[in-house]
Amino acid sequence: MAVLLRSALLSGAAVMGSVLACCASAAEPAPLSYNDDIRPILSDGCFSCHGPDSASRQADLRLDQRDCAVELGAIVAGAPDESELIRRITSTDEYEVMPPPELKKTLTAEQIEILTRWIREGAEYEPHWSLIPPVRPELPPVPDESWVRNPIDRFVAARLSAESLEPRPEADRRQLARRVSLDLTGLPPEPELVDRFVADERPDAYEQLVEELLQSPRWGEHRGRYWLDVARYADTHGIHFDNFREMWSYRDWVIAAFNRNQPFDEFTIENLAGDLLPNATLEQRIGSGFNRCNITTNEGGIIDEEYLVLYARDRTETTSVAWLGLTAGCAVCHDHKFDPLTQREFYALSAFFNNTTQEAKDGNIKDTPPVEMAPLAADRPRYRELLAEQSAAETLLQQRRDEATPEFHDWLAAADVANRDSWLPADGLHLYAPLDEGAETLSYVLDGAPQAATKPEGVAWTDGGLLRKAIALAGSAALGIPDAGDFQRDSAFSAAAWVKLSSADQSGALLARMDNDNDYRGWDLWVENGRVGSHIINRWPDSAIKVIAKQPLAVDRWTHVAISYDGSSTAGGVSVYIDGERQDVDIAADGLKDSIHTAVPLKIGQRHTGQQLPGAALHDVRVYRRALGATDALGLANAERLETLLNQPADQRNPADVDAVYKWWLAAFDEPYRQANATLTKLQDERRRIEARGTVALVMHERDEAAEAYVLMRGEYDQRGERVEPDTPAMLPPFPADLPRNRLGLAQWIVDERNPLTARVAVNRFWQEVFGTGLVASAGDFGVTGQLPSHRELLDWLAVEFRESGWDVKQLFRLMVTSATYRQSAAASPELIDRDPENRLLARGPRYRMDAEMVRDAALATSGLLAPRIGGPSVKPYQPPGVWEAVAITGSNTRDYVRDDGESLYRRSMYTFWKRSAPPASMDIFNAPSRETCTVVRERTNTPLQALATLNDVQFVEAARVLASRAVAEAGDGFDDRVNFIAERLLSRSLTADELAVLRANFDSLREHYQADPEAARQLVSYGESAAGGDLPADELAAWTMTASVVMNTDEFLNK
Repeated sequence: MAVLLRSALLSGAAVMGSVLACCASAAEPAPLSYNDDIRPILSDGCFSCHGPDSASRQADLRLDQRDCAVELGAIVAGAPDESELIRRITSTDEYEVMPPPELKKTLTAEQIEILTRWIREGAEYEPHWSLIPPVRPELPPVPDESWVRNPIDRFVAARLSAESLEPRPEADRRQLARRVSLDLTGLPPEPELVDRFVADERPDAYEQLVEELLQSPRWGEHRGRYWLDVARYADTHGIHFDNFREMWSYRDWVIAAFNRNQPFDEFTIENLAGDLLPNATLEQRIGSGFNRCNITTNEGGIIDEEYLVLYARDRTETTSVAWLGLTAGCAVCHDHKFDPLTQREFYALSAFFNNTTQEAKDGNIKDTPPVEMAPLAADRPRYRELLAEQSAAETLLQQRRDEATPEFHDWLAAADVANRDSWLPADGLHLYAPLDEGAETLSYVLDGAPQAATKPEGVAWTDGGLLRKAIALAGSAALGIPDAGDFQRDSAFSAAAWVKLSSADQSGALLARMDNDNDYRGWDLWVENGRVGSHIINRWPDSAIKVIAKQPLAVDRWTHVAISYDGSSTAGGVSVYIDGERQDVDIAADGLKDSIHTAVPLKIGQRHTGQQLPGAALHDVRVYRRALGATDALGLANAERLETLLNQPADQRNPADVDAVYKWWLAAFDEPYRQANATLTKLQDERRRIEARGTVALVMHERDEAAEAYVLMRGEYDQRGERVEPDTPAMLPPFPADLPRNRLGLAQWIVDERNPLTARVAVNRFWQEVFGTGLVASAGDFGVTGQLPSHRELLDWLAVEFRESGWDVKQLFRLMVTSATYRQSAAASPELIDRDPENRLLARGPRYRMDAEMVRDAALATSGLLAPRIGGPSVKPYQPPGVWEAVAITGSNTRDYVRDDGESLYRRSMYTFWKRSAPPASMDIFNAPSRETCTVVRERTNTPLQALATLNDVQFVEAARVLASRAVAEAGDGFDDRVNFIAERLLSRSLTADELAVLRANFDSLREHYQADPEAARQLVSYGESAAGGDLPADELAAWTMTASVVMNTDEFLNK
């Protein structure tokens, strides 16, 4: 009986124990996640000394790797009491406790409990969440199916339900139209569009609105503006002189790529390696300009190798942040302290960018090689045709050149040296100075009249070119001719001379009529760094032309040089010839607007007050009152050679001289050649006109032989360690064997479906553009120190969806903005704001202050001032005085800010000229970056300066005045009608009765003020270049202007 009782008791106890165990199991929390719960604690408190960085690692202990932590006893799985980690973090001994007190990272009791529990559960590690390839998760069930509009909503609703929250109702149609217009185009909607949408009763009315906005060309501008932050796009080099860089062709390429909805994987490849694609198109090569957007310098004291290292480092860091969300730059000097990225792996990745032909110094020029000619988009089809036609014409010309040799030799045999002058162009000859006398008196002919002059002191005679003496320009000697070379900007003229440079001659004038003390007004025949060209100037650099040949002159050899100007006031009207051959040129200035007349004399040998070539010699100086053609230039360059040939026996003639004279004879006397050459010249002139109105594209170009790459100790360029080959980090999928080990292979690896980061990083940043914060708030850091996703399964679903859609950017945005999540009202209770101030749970619609460009663009668009033109050179709208000058070096061509006028004042903000050392002031105030480095998250601050800008900046005051003028002219005479006209454009709604009453009282007060102070009213309504218009008295227009400004400065306008 006792046995039975005991058995029953045991059995009952067992049952009760089982029941209790089940109850306990049901009550226990879910097992801890290493990624969500443990890694953040270890990363913040432990990894700096016990993590991936071997240089800073203490006691050879790695807490980021389970095997090492277990082997060294730091962790005893299942036994926290036996784990050294727990003993150390709970120790009260200041010499044993971890983290050490001096680090000021003491763990909280809650963190200690979490670590203890984790070890008790078995201390399981996981790969970092972002390194696990995303898979499409199952769509979760939701409590309210009727709220769901697409899969995004299921993930959001499930999270809200778990947090005991409910989504907000849908925003009203006016708010929704304004929000989606701003998000898809960057501009507020026109009232007509809002009214049409509000009245549209179709069930898919909103979806139709979204499609209309997605097809707008403003879509590409708005998406492109975000990308330019990533690409660190700007219009200047960034360091030292911070001179102009002609980069806008890349900006326009980005806009076009988004407008044609280029798949993001193709977009990626063309950004990183468009130049390396097989048979790359011009557009693809322009795309490679992404890697030419980095800051560069031309400072004289730099070490080239050091800066080439810096450029490669910048490209590596930018690529890592832009596509992989990795802070690779933390591995420049040592292994990454938190992520599994070694220093060696950083330099292996950097080796992909170590092979460009770009030089270390940018030359302070706008088009640092490698560059490509980039015609305007509308000209590109014809430009391609021209290149083919030009090639065919050149073939015909060569055929005639081969055929005409016998006729040339017959002519040469009959030629008489006495006819030399007839071979030289005489029409329009204004000045001829032979400078070959070898005597104390010089002679020259001015407009047909012989003149004489005393040889200037310091001028010496030296051996001339082929036959004569020449003057040597020792010291500051120069010959002045007061009445020569006085031209106007619409006057065609040319100048030519024979010159021999010494190795000491770098930059200076061969001849010039230029007033250095009067903004360099005038013109010159100029040599700069051994390259010949010309300045034609009204005021330097704002109203001037500067053209320089790309090819330098030979040193210690006689060369014929000529410049020809057609009076068009454009750089395209200037031609440069060397030895009779027309040269490709760099255009450094192209904005001549006013007269070039100056009272200073023409000087041979220098400008008005110096800038000479002290080692140069020259003779046979000629100035013409017309533009010389190619045949003229050949004649001038070859007359002396012909004279030499005719004085030599035929069997002693230099073949090179014979060939040079033959080219001239063909151009001057052979009619079949002249006709073929005329056809070619016509094609060349058309091509040059296209090029003149186009631009250049800074592109990437690989060396023929791969450059060597090394680990650089502490990141120092001259402290080379182990040599490395181009490779990708081991924490990511291996680099495929069938891909080339260059930038093209790297780009293809980045968009490979096995890469766990690229799609996640891209969709997260696109989400950020719409919702204000990414699902991963640290958009540039998907590593250990980055923030965890707020909705990890949603992020993975979007990443897989994006990739499997063919990387369709518009489809991704279509999904986001048509979701119920996006369409929620942004209004929230104080309790919800306290619980989720940053809206990470997405329990309400997105609402935040617009970015800098959007604020300005919205003001321009609502006023009607916004210029619709897309693309083209950057513009200089209103800016406070002194912004550039405060940071500029004397001699910089971006030292003086010269404001544009007309349409350029009202272009979209993405076209504003971006000087890195002084970004546009009104946008800088609203947190626009300097674009010195890659930016994937802009700060968003609210400061009094922002209010001062929107209240007082001329751009905003003018916009308010123009909007007010429109309201008065278009809305009738009623106060309420006029104010609602303003509100419907700025806020996309009419005002309430209370709001109207407030504004009416304010308007009456303002009008009274301006009636009492008419000068203040006059000044206010005269702000800006656009005409005030209308017959409204100044005091009333001023009051309406300020009323519009009040509405323009509300949170409702400034926030999306």
